[in-house]
Amino acid sequence: MARISYVELPVKRVGEARDFYAKAFGWAFTDFGPDYSATTGGDVDLGLNGSEDHAIAQLLPIVEVQDLEAALDSVVAAGGEVTVPIFAFPGGRRFHFRDPAGNELGAFVNEPE
Repeated sequence: MARISYVELPVKRVGEARDFYAKAFGWAFTDFGPDYSATTGGDVDLGLNGSEDHAIAQLLPIVEVQDLEAALDSVVAAGGEVTVPIFAFPGGRRFHFRDPAGNELGAFVNEPE
């Protein structure tokens, strides 16, 4: 079943945000380069996005799916608008979309390297 399994926050300074959450809640992060860090062992993980290439403007809930292309087709057929086409990242691929109410979400498939 597709479910929200990831939430991404836009941050300006990844290291500072990572250190805050680690100190405040004891969370462990994995760094994926200088512009991205994430928890990787929870029921719902947290990503800290400081990337200019794939920047987000607000909190981004992300739905984990089994088949990314089928999910994109379903989103469009249900009336959603794709805002960022499918792209690869370390560990998978995803796309962003806006639902009919104007909320932006992402959908991803986990593809371990």
